[in-house]
Amino acid sequence: MRRDSLLFHADFRRLWAGDTASQLGTFVGATAIPLLAAVTLAATPFEMGLLTAAETVGFLLIGLPAGVWVDRLRKRPLMLAADLVRAVLLLSIPAAWWTGVLTMTQVLAVVLFTGFATVFFDVSYQAYLPALVGRRRLLEGNAKLQGVQSSAQIAGPSLAGVLVQFLGAASTIVVTGAGYLTSALCLWRIRTVEASGSRTGRERLLPQMVEGLRFVTADRPLRAIVACTATANLFGAAAQAVEVLFLTRRAGLAPAEVGVLLAVGGVGGIVAALCAGPVIRRLGQARSIWLVPVLVWPGNLLVPLAGPGWRLPLAGLGLAAAGFGVILYNVAQVSYRQAITPDRLLGRVNASVRFVVWGAMPLGGLLGGALGEGLGLTGALWVALAGELTGALWVICSPLRHMRNLPVAPDTAVPAG
Repeated sequence: MRRDSLLFHADFRRLWAGDTASQLGTFVGATAIPLLAAVTLAATPFEMGLLTAAETVGFLLIGLPAGVWVDRLRKRPLMLAADLVRAVLLLSIPAAWWTGVLTMTQVLAVVLFTGFATVFFDVSYQAYLPALVGRRRLLEGNAKLQGVQSSAQIAGPSLAGVLVQFLGAASTIVVTGAGYLTSALCLWRIRTVEASGSRTGRERLLPQMVEGLRFVTADRPLRAIVACTATANLFGAAAQAVEVLFLTRRAGLAPAEVGVLLAVGGVGGIVAALCAGPVIRRLGQARSIWLVPVLVWPGNLLVPLAGPGWRLPLAGLGLAAAGFGVILYNVAQVSYRQAITPDRLLGRVNASVRFVVWGAMPLGGLLGGALGEGLGLTGALWVALAGELTGALWVICSPLRHMRNLPVAPDTAVPAG
């Protein structure tokens, strides 16, 4: 093993451990909360759309100013505070269920305000990684973190499906709250001294927000990547709004089977994370960004074929292929964005990108709910998954198609923790 591997970077290991706990809790909640709404609280397709929208609407409402605040402040304390807020909010759901007062309104409110805290965490997180490990090791760092996400995508839904089956959906959400508390503890133990933010008394909010957006729109490859991701997220959220309803009410799957099926996508993600560096270097970073979606994202089209018997593994195979492609695409494009962005703009650029690509998701959730009411669950799922594939057209028709690699900014020296 190379001595310059991030496995020897103590503070990265702490970040990695915290992310492992957080991601496991996130994916348990991502399965348990929709099951709670669909099965226990008998939510309608429109209410499921609202639930999906509530998860990410924070990026539309506060995403851009959050980027400015993240650039002005130290990132680690913001991330720690966000974890604690998310833990308290999510633990209120099982507490309300145990006392017999849980309603769909509370679930929506918890998801909404948890999403606000996630805005600050995610924007800080992507700005913090280059400061912690240096730009030269971003590809390795992002691959390891994406590997954690893919592992959690397997373990989280599977665990959630079993726990929901035996303990109930509301009680299962305790795991999500515990994951965020563990993440906060790991962040608290990081010892690397972080540089202070760029705050001065003369800076105004609006010009700084515009500066971040201008950087994103001025770079043609980055502009195409953002448009691709936003389109895929719009229709992906529409699919997510009706997916659990489809699997439980049309495909006839039990909660444990739903959990296993949703976990299978993480298998492909783990494979992608393990081989992301060699594969991306072999294909070229630019080529990976447009070729991978073309080759493997269509696997999602097998999901509407899900059902008992042989159709369940067929749908799982499609999810695994799509999961492989999503992780490779994310490692390539996120590493590029982090590498070309000046340190002083990292928070604002990450927030600007999230404003667009995650801001599309609440709109997609509402779209999915409307499609579910109008076309039925099966028709809505087909339309949403087909629409998701059109996102690749942005990068196919961009300068990326004629490039192999992308230029990056020089590395910055960062001491190991």
